Amino acid sequence: MSARPIARGWAWVGCCDDGPMAETQQTPSPPDRPVARPFASPAGVVRAMVVEDEESLASLIGSYLEREGFEVRLVHDGAAAVRAAREVDPDIVVLDLGLPGLDGVEVCRQLRTFSDAYVVMLTAREDEVDKLIGLSVGADDYMTKPFSPRELVARLRAMLRRPRMSPAGRAADQESHRFGPLVVDPVGREVWLDNEPVSLTRTEFDLLATLAQRPQMAFSRQQLIEAVWGQSWVGDEHLVDVHIGHLRRKLADDAVNARFVRTMRGVGYRMGTGQ
Repeated sequence: MSARPIARGWAWVGCCDDGPMAETQQTPSPPDRPVARPFASPAGVVRAMVVEDEESLASLIGSYLEREGFEVRLVHDGAAAVRAAREVDPDIVVLDLGLPGLDGVEVCRQLRTFSDAYVVMLTAREDEVDKLIGLSVGADDYMTKPFSPRELVARLRAMLRRPRMSPAGRAADQESHRFGPLVVDPVGREVWLDNEPVSLTRTEFDLLATLAQRPQMAFSRQQLIEAVWGQSWVGDEHLVDVHIGHLRRKLADDAVNARFVRTMRGVGYRMGTGQ
């Protein structure tokens, strides 16, 4: 549902502060829609790209992100999103599934050929297949409309707080880890299998690095969520299973006879020996 004024000083919005479809008084009103512009970001400023064909909703999301100090680019169709991503090199992408032209799944697939930005997929459909399709091409998370912009910002902040290595990977634990033919380098954020580099998304790498740092530990889904997505993340814990599935495919690992990522029935996952 689009955000649009229906009476003086009031609006119904498709996503809101305190819950879906709430009537909120806009005092003060959100800032005007961010102007699309080339980035010249100072160090530490996060570049965000909002890809949403409902301009009023894109403006609302963009205004919340700008309030949080993000630099924001708004894009309203899929092909323009791919071009803009090459130009601005965003740190995070809020990506609607139902875009005109290239849909969100195809945009995400193309982004993953040149960008490791965090991607949060937005969908207006409850069908779980839509969510899994989005994640199958490299999205890090999803939210179903209507949603709270505050929750969206909290999830993005949690992503950005992730260390560039597993939270356990500090001090003496920063050396590379070897599991048979698999090498995980938490400092260089590189993975090698049979001496060939393996291309992983940020989330896939963070999951693998978390498991690799404590290879004797069986992690529950909740523990992996807290380590990779952050303690403030709220959503379906089976998101972990989707990303583990992608990780296994890229490592040519078998879920039944796993060499690298083992399923611990009734618990979660742990690192294998590589044998």
